[in-house]
Amino acid sequence: MTSLQQVNPRVLAIRESTGLQTLAAHITQQITQGGKRPFQKVTDVSSHDPQEAGMAPISFVRQVGVSYSSSWTVCACYSMFVLSQVLAMCQYPELLKDEHFPLDARQRAQKLLGWCSGGSVGSYTPTSNGTPQILETIADFITRRDGGVRSHPENIIFSTGSQKIFQLLLHLMSCGSGGSQTGMLIPTPCPHTLLSLMDESEVKTVPYQLMEERGWAVDLDKLHQALKAARGHCEPRAIYICNPGNPTGHVQDRETIEQVIRFAATEGLVLLAHEVHQDSVYGQDKQFVSYKKVLFEMEKKYSEAVELISIHSISTACAGECGLRGAYMEVVNVDPPIMTYVKRLQITTCPPVLSHFAMHLMVNPPTPGDLSYGKYAQEILQRQKTLSQNARRACDFLNALPGMSCQPAMGGVFLYPRLQLSSHMIEEAKTSGVEADVFYCQRFLEEEGVCLGPGCENGHDDQNYHVRLCVLVPPVSLDQVLARLRSFHLRLLEGSH
Repeated sequence: MTSLQQVNPRVLAIRESTGLQTLAAHITQQITQGGKRPFQKVTDVSSHDPQEAGMAPISFVRQVGVSYSSSWTVCACYSMFVLSQVLAMCQYPELLKDEHFPLDARQRAQKLLGWCSGGSVGSYTPTSNGTPQILETIADFITRRDGGVRSHPENIIFSTGSQKIFQLLLHLMSCGSGGSQTGMLIPTPCPHTLLSLMDESEVKTVPYQLMEERGWAVDLDKLHQALKAARGHCEPRAIYICNPGNPTGHVQDRETIEQVIRFAATEGLVLLAHEVHQDSVYGQDKQFVSYKKVLFEMEKKYSEAVELISIHSISTACAGECGLRGAYMEVVNVDPPIMTYVKRLQITTCPPVLSHFAMHLMVNPPTPGDLSYGKYAQEILQRQKTLSQNARRACDFLNALPGMSCQPAMGGVFLYPRLQLSSHMIEEAKTSGVEADVFYCQRFLEEEGVCLGPGCENGHDDQNYHVRLCVLVPPVSLDQVLARLRSFHLRLLEGSH
């Protein structure tokens, strides 16, 4: 290719990045090469990557007896309990002979290897959708989670991460042009990776505003307003829901879920439920309830008609294996001919064996009585306690800063505080050719070595400026981030007067 005219227009349509990750990498390289900065390293809390942030993978090397009640939440948190040992044995089977590893871990690794073609993780999965036994394990997990609402392996599709799944779904739905172009209702704010995927697929964004003053709740009137505004500009065919919210931390109650389901049914919309952080709900009197469970407890005109696609991933708060890239979607009430084409798209992306194994280990944890259960349960409790305490502590801290306010998170791994920026700083940002929230994050990164996520990445394009902060980090790291934020923010306020 010799000119941009030869580049796929869909690629050219992808919005430009804020450049913060590039700046962070540049600063890191400078420090590595001996450059002088008032900090020793860059701390990135703009995205959810717990291991990069210093959270160790959950292991069961040291076994400690702990009493813990069995629940599906514990099941959802299991995956990294075994990754340091079971996956190690799968990659190097000689370790199966080492009795230092707990017997249940060795037995699990032996079972997984038995499901591999040729008994090796270096082989392809038996089918383009992965290993049949693991799909059955996922279906069993969903059935347990939803109190007996049946899930079927043939409705499970595995892929290399939730972003890949969205890419596949958007590719499937994208059609038409002008007023007939496919549109999708998405929340503002939305996950920061979603917008570029929609740009690439040529699916029209139909934003609906979440209610910040109500803890970022979904509001039915806002859904109707968004749909009405989209008519004539595109053809809305789907609605995207994130529960618990990313980056808002809002957890939807049953009443809200029922309202959204009725709205989708009335308007003929496919319902996409992104439920990756279902294992990290910590708000008082809050609990995760899946869209599928609520749907199947409603009248048949909904439970047998609403097209629902729900998504889960090994990049959960407790699992935290973002780099292994594994996710599944469960497809409900979609016509068989459409399902055929979904599976045809998946044929091109045969899942990696290790991410498939990691998913199996997340949804099928040890039970009380297993040798590994005590230590595993203890570490999961500690992970959840750290996340909950970090979220509350950071929210209180942010609300105490002048010119900043933050809604409490009820779940998930992010806080999403609002910034009140001076007119002087907004003008400085315009002069620099960037959004004001990006300018704030650039300055903070350059002066204090901490990378936050600007709200414009999450779809905010007005002057309600926000930043995104991941709180799933070691408490000592969070202390350092908050101390640097206070110093920078107060210094910025003083300079604006």
